[in-house]
Amino acid sequence: MKIAILGTGRMGAWFAGRLSAGNRVAVYDEDRKKTEGLEGVEILTRLPEVGAFAPEMLINAVSLEETVRTFRDVEGYLSKDCVLCDMTSVKQEVRAYYETCPFRFVSIHPMFGPTFADMSALKEEHAVVIKESDKWGADFFRAFFSGFGLNLVEYSFEEHDRMMAYSLTIPFVSSLTFAACLDAKAVPGTTFKKHMAIAEGLLSEDDHLLSEILFNPHSLRELDRITSRLEFLKHVIKAKDYEEAHAFFKTLRKNIAS
Repeated sequence: MKIAILGTGRMGAWFAGRLSAGNRVAVYDEDRKKTEGLEGVEILTRLPEVGAFAPEMLINAVSLEETVRTFRDVEGYLSKDCVLCDMTSVKQEVRAYYETCPFRFVSIHPMFGPTFADMSALKEEHAVVIKESDKWGADFFRAFFSGFGLNLVEYSFEEHDRMMAYSLTIPFVSSLTFAACLDAKAVPGTTFKKHMAIAEGLLSEDDHLLSEILFNPHSLRELDRITSRLEFLKHVIKAKDYEEAHAFFKTLRKNIAS
């Protein structure tokens, strides 16, 4: 199959390398330095060259902020039979685009971001395929992800963004709060260092991506849950209530175990 990939950051480059085995892959990035060193793929230097390549599938791997704009910029060069693919972590904007565009689409979310995941061993990681996707495109990615032993999950657009508010907003807010409270004079222990590594990795991400995760329409509900737990914890600490604290720890261990 002929596959064009727009955007060759960490995730786009990973997909290009893996999909080039058994497919003809062409890549384009506005920053040409990002395509240097990619092997087994064709390098496109201008967006109109996508039309000459005539992809059967176009994977949009640019930043979340630029995803819809990039689709609009390229759609005039595509055959009506080309299937569009996005891998955005918040689907609200791209969902609205798909509702008006003339192309079939498949929407995915690889949950194994290169910042933290071991990209050579993904069996403990997850990938999402959106239920509203074109069947042909969805089947393609089900087979592709299964080849890496990934845990495959299927959500509707709405279910996806609701679940991402839970699985992304909670750890993001926890790490951001940790970073906001840092004291340069503190003597770091082992647990502190582990939290620091997570916070550093998170803050290496694009600012717009971090903002969009937090601005997910379902994020405030999760933030309210966090603040309510903190208020309860403050109450336990002020009262020095060992019995309540132990019951709280028991609940937390049960949550983690499940």
